[in-house]
Amino acid sequence: MNKFKFIASTKAQTLKQKIIPISVSVCLIFSSVTLNAQYASGRLPSLGENTEMTLGEELKIGQSVVREIVKDPDYVDDPVLVEYVDTIWRNLRETSLNKGYLNQDLNDRFAWEVLLIRDKTVNAFALPGGFMGVHLGLISTVSNKDELASVLGHELSHISQRHIARMMAKQSQQTPLLLGAMLLGLIAASRSPNAAGAMIMGGQAGAMQTQLNFSRDMEREADRVGFSVMEQAGYDPVGFVTMFQKLEQASRLNDNGGFPYLRSHPLTTERIADMQGRMPVSSLMTAKPMSLEHAMISARAKVLVNPEPDEQHFFSAQANASGANGLSNITLLKSNTPLWLSTLYAGALADIHLKNWILAEKHLQEITPLVAKDPAAHKLLIYLKAELESAKGNPSGAINLVQGLPKSRTQILMLNQYRNATHTVEEAKLVTDSLQVWLSQNPRDALAWELMSQALFAIGNTIGGIRADAESQAAHWDFASAVDRLKAAQDLTHQMASQSGLDATAQFEASIVDVRLRNLEGARKEQALER
Repeated sequence: MNKFKFIASTKAQTLKQKIIPISVSVCLIFSSVTLNAQYASGRLPSLGENTEMTLGEELKIGQSVVREIVKDPDYVDDPVLVEYVDTIWRNLRETSLNKGYLNQDLNDRFAWEVLLIRDKTVNAFALPGGFMGVHLGLISTVSNKDELASVLGHELSHISQRHIARMMAKQSQQTPLLLGAMLLGLIAASRSPNAAGAMIMGGQAGAMQTQLNFSRDMEREADRVGFSVMEQAGYDPVGFVTMFQKLEQASRLNDNGGFPYLRSHPLTTERIADMQGRMPVSSLMTAKPMSLEHAMISARAKVLVNPEPDEQHFFSAQANASGANGLSNITLLKSNTPLWLSTLYAGALADIHLKNWILAEKHLQEITPLVAKDPAAHKLLIYLKAELESAKGNPSGAINLVQGLPKSRTQILMLNQYRNATHTVEEAKLVTDSLQVWLSQNPRDALAWELMSQALFAIGNTIGGIRADAESQAAHWDFASAVDRLKAAQDLTHQMASQSGLDATAQFEASIVDVRLRNLEGARKEQALER
C-alpha cells in the first residue's frame, strides 16, 4: 500500500468529523479566495491580509507533510534533476522578490525546497512553508524550460500570495498536525483517482462546492501572477499556453469535460483563453524547440519514473533501433535531433540499470557528436558516462570524469559519492574536506549529510558519522529521529571515555553532539506539542 494512502487512511477516522472536505486538483493543496476590491483595482493583496495563520505556523504545516513525503520510496533526490528544476525555481523566486510579488520576510523564513516524486502523472504541488513538489511525469512531458517554468511560476504564486493561509482562514480552527494530515490525504488522493472520487461522493456536497468555488478563483489568481513572474524572469510566456494545451489533451483520456462546477480548477479551455488574451496580438502560439539539455533531462525523468525492468528494456530497444517500427522508426527519430538525443540518453541510462555495458557505451558514443557544441548538454553526457563507470565498478574512472566539471550541487554530490565508492581512507578524507565547505553553506542538504556520514565512518570517526546521520534526519525536519541518533552518539562517547579515553577528534565531535542535542531536543519537544 502506498505510504501516502496508508497515512491518510489511518488518520481518516480521527479527522473525519473535524475536517471539511476540500478539493483534489493538479495543484492538490489549494482552494481559492474571492478577489478583493484591492486586487481588482490592480494592487496585489498585502501578505497576511485577511489571514489568521502566521508564517511560522505555515512553515510547521509544510514540515509535517515533508517529513512523511521523504520517507516514501517514491521520493527521489536525483542531483541532476533537482538542480535543473531548482535553477528555474530560484530564478522565478528571485524575480518574484525583485518585482514585489514576494514579501522579503516570507522569502527569508520559508524553506524553498524542491521535492521530486516518482510519479507518472503530470503534476506539481506547492506546500505551505515554501516547499515545491514536482512529479517526474511532469518533467518528462514538458517540451522546454518555458513550460516547466509556467507550472513552477503558478505554484510559486500560490505561496507568494499565501493561498494556503487564506484557505485555512475559511476552515475551522485546526492544529498544524491535523492540517498536515489533511494535506497528506490530498496527496494520497491525487495519486489515486478512486480516492478523489470517494471524497466527492462521500457527502457534505454543499461544503465541498463552497471550497471548489473558492479554489477556482485562486487558480485564476495564480495563473495571472505566475504568468507575469515567468515572463519577467525571461521565460517565453507561450510556454504557459502550450502547457495548458498539454494538460487539456491529457485530460481527454479520462475526462469528458462535464460537471465543471465539481472542479477545483477553472476549465482548461477557459484558462488557455485567458493566457492567450495576455499575449501580444503578433505572438505565434507555438512552443520553442526543445533544447538538447532539456531533451536529456526529459529522458532522464522518463527512465527514473519507469523503473520496472520491462520499461527499461523498452527504452533500450528504442535506442537500439529494434522497436516495433524497425528502421523506419529510427529514420524518423534521427530526423529530429533533440528527439533522437532523448531516445539515446534514455536507452543509455536504461542499459546502465540493466547492466548492458556494451549497449550503454554504444549509445554514449552516438550521443557524443550530437552534444559536442552544446556545453550544458555535454555536461550531462559526462555525468552519464560517470554513472556508467561507477555502475561497472570503476569509481576511480567516474571521479576522473566528474572532478573537472564546474562546481555545482550535482558535481559536488556525485564526485563525493564516487569517492565514497572507492572505500579508501584517502578518498574518504577528500569527501569530508569537500563536504565540510559545502555543508557550511548548505546545512539543510540531507543527501550531502548522508555522504558525509559514510565518509566519517570510513576514516574511523564513528561519533562524527552518527552525528552526520542525525543531521541528515534534521534536514528532513525529522527531529525525533535526529535526537535518537545524537543520543546514540552521546552514549558511545561516554562508553569510549570510560574505556580508553577520547582523542582530540572524538572530544571535538562530542562537544558538537552535546550542543546539537540540546538544540534539536527543543525542536523535537516543540513538534511533540503540535500533536
